[in-house]
Amino acid sequence: MIAGLLPNRLGVLWIVLKPLSLAIIYGTIFHFILSGAARPANFVQYVIVGVFVFEFFTGCFGAGSKSITNNAKLVQSFGFPRILLPISIVVEQAMRMIPVVLLLGILLLIFGEPITWSWLLIFPIFVVMGVFNLGLALVVARISVRTRDIQQLIPIMNRVLFYASGIFFNIDGALADYPTLLTIAHLVPTYEFISLARDVLLDGYSAPLLAWIAAPIWALVMIVGGTIFFWRAEARYGLSE
Repeated sequence: MIAGLLPNRLGVLWIVLKPLSLAIIYGTIFHFILSGAARPANFVQYVIVGVFVFEFFTGCFGAGSKSITNNAKLVQSFGFPRILLPISIVVEQAMRMIPVVLLLGILLLIFGEPITWSWLLIFPIFVVMGVFNLGLALVVARISVRTRDIQQLIPIMNRVLFYASGIFFNIDGALADYPTLLTIAHLVPTYEFISLARDVLLDGYSAPLLAWIAAPIWALVMIVGGTIFFWRAEARYGLSE
């Protein structure tokens, strides 16, 4: 009886244990590797915010790609707007972020970050990021119906974005001598949202002005484009492959 309940209990705990363990493991490694301009100030807090915010993206991206294929029998048996499946995934991931954000706030206080009114801005930032995540989930959900190989590529893409988003290093310092690459890095959507989160949560960190402009644009483009792309195949989702 106890053994049967244990996996479910650990599953709930992993909502906060996964991002925390990643922050500890990677933070420890990069603590000894990074030096000079690439090493951000307030390194621990910098890493924690990056890892925790990126977790919201990976959850929506990975689970969103399977939202149709994992519910094939439901899709084939009942007539309902298929868009509800990716939406439910993003809502679920947003709910899972509630304890993660609470833990994030506690950790920042422990490491000496002063609590300010700007912390409240993390909620609208997550809303805008959620809109972006939904648009992306709609795109990969449709692609996965016909090309399930995309689900194998998503972990690779997540890993590339993990490093491209500057979670463990200061992109401005690391790419100071490469202005073209720096501009490209500043336009990576996950970097934008992580930078905004750091701006409102960390004392002494300022996100580039481009991030404040580009983040809502990314969200708008993804949700409009993703919705149109997803709905164009609405009639085919219930057909047997």
